[in-house]
Order: sequence, then C-alpha cells, then structure tokens
Amino acid sequence: MFDFLSDYDILGAFWTTVQLTLLSAVGSLIWGTLLAAMRVGPVPLMRGFGTAYVNIVRNIPLTVIILFASLGLYQTLGVDLGGDRTESINFRLAVLGLIVYTSAFVCEALRSGINTVPVGQAEAARAIGLSFSQVLRLVVLPQAFRSTVGPLTNVLIALTKNTTVAAAIGVAEAALLMKEMIENEAQLLLISAIFAFGFVCLTLPTGLILGWVGKKVAVKR
Repeated sequence: MFDFLSDYDILGAFWTTVQLTLLSAVGSLIWGTLLAAMRVGPVPLMRGFGTAYVNIVRNIPLTVIILFASLGLYQTLGVDLGGDRTESINFRLAVLGLIVYTSAFVCEALRSGINTVPVGQAEAARAIGLSFSQVLRLVVLPQAFRSTVGPLTNVLIALTKNTTVAAAIGVAEAALLMKEMIENEAQLLLISAIFAFGFVCLTLPTGLILGWVGKKVAVKR
C-alpha cells in the first residue's frame, strides 16, 4: 500500500516548506518590527504609512499577493530577485509575498506588546535624554517581544500553513506534491493523512517549544 511513496520526494517537498517558513519568518519579523515602529512613531507620515499598509495588506487574500508577485513583478516587470532559473525565481517571489503578507500580522502583534509597556518607562527614558529610536530599541521593544511570544508563535504557525499557497506559482513544496500525488495515485485518504501528519510534525513542536519559551521570558508586572 505504501510502495508508491518511493516514487516521490516527500521529505524534499517538506524541506522546501521549512525553507519557505524560516526565510519568510525572518523577513516578516524584520519588516513587521519596522512597521510597528512606524505605527507608534512621532512622525505622522510614517504612522499613516504603517496604518495604511497593515489595514490594506491584511484584507488582501494571500493568493492574490503571491500571484501578483509572479504575474506582476516577474512576468510583467521582469523582477527576478537575482534568480537564474524559474524554480529559484518562483521560490524567491513566494518568500517575498509571504513576507509582505505576514509582516502585517507581526506588526499588530508587536504593537499590542508595545501597548503593554507602561508609559512612565518611556517618559523616564526620554527624560534622561534618550531619543525615540533609543527608547524603542532599549526600553520598549525588548519588553514587547517578551510579552508577545505567544501571539508571534501563532503567526509563525499560520505562516507555516500559508506556505501551501506558494503552490499556486509552482513552488515545489508539500502542497504541490500532494496535489500531484492525488492526481496520479488512487490513494486520496492515505496521501491526505501523510501530509496532514507532516504539517502536524512541523507546527505542534513549534507551538509547544515557543509556548514554553513565552512562559519563561514573560514580563512579570
């Protein structure tokens, strides 16, 4: 019953999923942090940009963003992000689309953490001569990250599952291989169970480990 599995690179497909998740997570954390800084910053133009970005991107389906990255950026404008083959270009465009989408949720999670930091701490930091960027970097963000490990874990788990959308532009990750296997083999339930188990193996340890980390680093108030 399992003989057909040797004809497919299931581990390779899940490794591509892991790569998509890790690269997108790092990019989303960086861009989402910058967006959160804009949203709480003193410059009205930057606050407006951050607010508009989050409100617009959160309400656009991820599939639309991924398809725009492929059809709009690559096929229409010729943006290949330094890739030399179609497979690598599609992979990089998928990472870009996931970063654009996920960073909006990272931003809101961090902004909620920033709001938990007592205003008096920021005022005290400004009183001793620290600039806004120093207050944010040295006082506010460290506490915000510690208080938002849980929400950021949920965003990471959602990102892991959202990588399946990359199959829409031909990225050879788990969802694309599952679709191919279902089309070629008469084993719908078995194939679905295998890939469901694979995603559980990716997301369940992530939730448990980061949940434990969140309890350890939580700010005691």
